[in-house]
Amino acid sequence: MDWIALDKQWLLALNGSQSLFLDSLMKTLTTATTWIPLYVALIYLVIKNSNDARKVVLTIGCALLCVFLAGSLDDMVVKPLVARWRPARDPEIGILVDIVNGYRGGRFGFFSAHAANTFSLAVFLSLVIRSRLMTTALVAWSLLNCWTRIYLGVHYPGDILVGLLWGGAVGTGVWYLYGKLMNKTEEAVPFVSTHYTQTGYQYQHIDVVVSVLVFTLVYAIMKATFSIYI
Repeated sequence: MDWIALDKQWLLALNGSQSLFLDSLMKTLTTATTWIPLYVALIYLVIKNSNDARKVVLTIGCALLCVFLAGSLDDMVVKPLVARWRPARDPEIGILVDIVNGYRGGRFGFFSAHAANTFSLAVFLSLVIRSRLMTTALVAWSLLNCWTRIYLGVHYPGDILVGLLWGGAVGTGVWYLYGKLMNKTEEAVPFVSTHYTQTGYQYQHIDVVVSVLVFTLVYAIMKATFSIYI
């Protein structure tokens, strides 16, 4: 089976639409600055649920390590080395790909740094926090980001799949490192309470993060709606 040809067929089947609303929504959701409130909320969650500065630095440092290993190395090493064209720039099918406001991304797209970055964070934080609600919200956030990349024609489904696999591996590996380092700084104490997760994160603070995520989605939807009439 020709997997590359199949990848291109799936891309053309899933990419774009005739909806101006979806065009605007996808462009907003794929923009990194849209998610700044979510990142701030996650930092707030870590600070409010850490008993000393060392834990704050370790948790945030490991999250940044996820981003570096998952996405930055991809952009600096893998994409130039593999040199697979993004769909919107592919000489073979580029003319068939729907694009939004001329957005095509950089030259090369294997693998997706958006997928790797967001999923590595989702996996790492889910393992650290141990909240079903948080896990569901962060995985949904990552997959939503992945969908925007296919919709906008800047990544093939294969780019996304490999990015998710790599991001999951990075998130798990960094969590393992986090656990080793945590054991050297403090004894792990399991929390047994209806107000805390088993790792000591308060549910009320998790609710804040999820609320910020929901409000960000509402903002993106409202912005897309207004863009149709402006």
